[in-house]
Amino acid sequence: MQPILDFMAHYWWLVFPLSGVMGGWAKAWQNSTERRHQRRVELYKLRNLTLQAEQVAEAEVAMLMASHDAVNKRWLDYELDVGKLIDFPLMTDVREPLTVAFLRAKREADGLRPAAAKELTVPSRLEAYRSAVNGYEVAFSVAEREARRIKDSNFSGPERERLATARKLLRLAEDSAATPAERQAAYKRARRELDGLIVLPDATVTALEEKVAPMLDSGHAPEYPQR
Repeated sequence: MQPILDFMAHYWWLVFPLSGVMGGWAKAWQNSTERRHQRRVELYKLRNLTLQAEQVAEAEVAMLMASHDAVNKRWLDYELDVGKLIDFPLMTDVREPLTVAFLRAKREADGLRPAAAKELTVPSRLEAYRSAVNGYEVAFSVAEREARRIKDSNFSGPERERLATARKLLRLAEDSAATPAERQAAYKRARRELDGLIVLPDATVTALEEKVAPMLDSGHAPEYPQR
């Protein structure tokens, strides 16, 4: 210890330049520490922003899927109700460009739909799905609006009479107060009336037969005269 004290006593003047050097080192160390801290903060913010972006994207996909479901439900309201299809036959008339357009848009949207919102993470796929859902919604709305505008005006007088007859017969076929034979006969004749006028989707026929099926095999139906 004494040698150190002797040295400091003889070379006390070195304290000033050494203190400057030490101060510089201390300042450099402090700046380095602050820069490391700043980098950690920036990295934390970046990770947070990335996580938020992923969450926002997933939420957007979920919203698009909900919009997709809403349009599908609007179509299902027609597909499962033969009465609505009789009232607005354009909705299943594939000779109509507007009907073809919405069915094509539906197929495209269904094809791009992910199984779950979290599975759609590629920006280009998200953009394609967004465009498809929007196109499907617009195409369906246009077709529906036109179908409600023209109703059955594209049919001749005798054809409209057949549609009206089919509508009445289907109500009878679904009437639980009618006898099994009456319901069975009404259902069969309604199908004959619609034949060649409206193409019923498979889902429509299935839904209709599920309502009438309990009675279709019961008893013998009285025969209505053929048209």
